[in-house]
Amino acid sequence: MKHRGRHRRRRRGRALRATLAGTALALTAAATLISASQATVADAPGALKPVSASDGAGRLPLSEHRVPGRWLDRLASEMGRPVGVGTVLDSADMPLRRAADCPAPEKHSLPVEPAATRAYCFGGSGTRGWRAGAVTTSGDADDDGRWGANRVILSGWTRGAEGGSLDGPAPGQGLAKVAFVDANDPGALRYTWALLAVPVDGGRDYRGLVSPLSGMVWYQDKLLVTTREGDRDALYVYDMDRIQRATVESDAVGRVRGGWAAHGSRFVLPAVGSYTLPGGDDAARPASVSLDRSTSPDSLVASEWVPADGDRHTRLWRYALSRDPARSGLLATDSSGDADPVEAYETKTADVRGVLAHRTGWYLDRASGSPGGHGTLWRQDADGARATECGTDETRHCWSGRSGSLSYWEETGEVWSQSGRMLFALPLTSIDRALD
Repeated sequence: MKHRGRHRRRRRGRALRATLAGTALALTAAATLISASQATVADAPGALKPVSASDGAGRLPLSEHRVPGRWLDRLASEMGRPVGVGTVLDSADMPLRRAADCPAPEKHSLPVEPAATRAYCFGGSGTRGWRAGAVTTSGDADDDGRWGANRVILSGWTRGAEGGSLDGPAPGQGLAKVAFVDANDPGALRYTWALLAVPVDGGRDYRGLVSPLSGMVWYQDKLLVTTREGDRDALYVYDMDRIQRATVESDAVGRVRGGWAAHGSRFVLPAVGSYTLPGGDDAARPASVSLDRSTSPDSLVASEWVPADGDRHTRLWRYALSRDPARSGLLATDSSGDADPVEAYETKTADVRGVLAHRTGWYLDRASGSPGGHGTLWRQDADGARATECGTDETRHCWSGRSGSLSYWEETGEVWSQSGRMLFALPLTSIDRALD
């Protein structure tokens, strides 16, 4: 697929910090707002604390590394000419069920307040033994909300990730894959699978990516995904025009007798690069990421995961994305190939599983503290923190039960997320209205 020129467009004249606003979809009649009191309580995390880029806590340079082009060319010569997203969507034949047809236990994990205005669930095919993770869309990829002529949602899944941990599977175990969802018809979403892989042996083979996919951003022609604790690579980079077909139906991964396998997936994305952390294995690392188009240039925001009983505050970072047409979809780097954050903050919000930034607000998805419970969605800025209250006891546990990443589709005004097998969306305006 040939890129359109507007993938490289940037919106000019937008300040990095502006007042919150939105032109999103109206709530459906079924979504009823509950008044949210903003009284300060003991569990409120308070305002974001800016951290100087020169401070050790605020500086998290990510070093860019590319997979040698000859490796990728060798892999393509063996597997066949790479394909694009449109070809993958042509094979999307597994339906997502609409909310009315989803099991009650799955729907229980949806937000209580504000309510989702669109929701779907994955069936058992291809998801048994897998854990849902990050979400990104063609609304991240291009500012008109489409990739070519298609509206697309990407849903990340990991095999072998443990319970509520973000550590993910042990090295050499587990796999990561992405559901490519054809979202052109909101009433009939369909998907197919693509395995995430890493070229090895000079491009003569590939291994599966071992990662919980707790964060994922599709920007222009690149897909950036988070990796597991203990991996020096903080983010892996994939090229959406370098998707390879699997040629053998097998549970194996890589070169097999008769061709190439992808653990049952029809397609494979071989990594084209990565961003490496400084220091040792205990260095801070992004656990969740999302795209912010309200800055100039567009930026990638990231949060780390600190457990509720941790001994420090959670850190947030913002990285500028490159404006260089030759570096489409990549972070802006200096002459040494390092991407330094342009902003950094600390927050008292712990157990953050999703992060979203839009204009002055940072939205932090905090996981539930108990099995089967609901999480909390905080909006924080330099002035304080707010969360919706719901129920007769005015609890703040109103967000999705099995928290996931957040992705803002600017063209439609919707925030997308995933909770277990449920994929859902709601207008950003409904979130902000519930906080006013």
